[in-house]
Amino acid sequence: MAVSSVVFEISQPVSSFQGEAENWYALHTRPRHEKIVNQRLEERGVTTFLPLLTQVHRWSDRKKKVELPLFSCYVFARFAPNRDERLRVLRVEGVFSLVGDQGEGAPIPIDQIEAIRSLMECGVSWDSHPYLKIGQRVRIRSGALDGMEGILLSRNGDQSLVISIDAIQRSLSVRVEGYEVEAI
Repeated sequence: MAVSSVVFEISQPVSSFQGEAENWYALHTRPRHEKIVNQRLEERGVTTFLPLLTQVHRWSDRKKKVELPLFSCYVFARFAPNRDERLRVLRVEGVFSLVGDQGEGAPIPIDQIEAIRSLMECGVSWDSHPYLKIGQRVRIRSGALDGMEGILLSRNGDQSLVISIDAIQRSLSVRVEGYEVEAI
């Protein structure tokens, strides 16, 4: 399966609420319903972003290009953070919930949405990578440090692995830039 091109869909709002700033939110959808949810949101005048990958799928008798969501089971929507707007989005068939605390949804910074959009538009080579967050326990999977475990730390923009010896309450830190790191 080879990725041949990337497409994304962004709709513009039909109308917007005055006075309230709109934020981007991730919506958790039913599996394989991302495109239909995107369409239904657009029909309701909600600004959406659905990054799509074009892949060539092979069957025994044919090949076909198919567009698949970059993030399975998620659609991004931009709306004002008030009760009416939240309900307007949540009532769309195929939407399970807003991603975030207590169903309220956590706003996604616009620079993260723009980064995805820019990456997909510029045509550079990229790969999906498991999400790693600072403070998470990780294992190095390559190089001289292969198999070493610790906690991922960022200091002055550098990613480091902190290796702790609990019994003596001491730690060492090593830069892991360039190493393949996986979550434990």
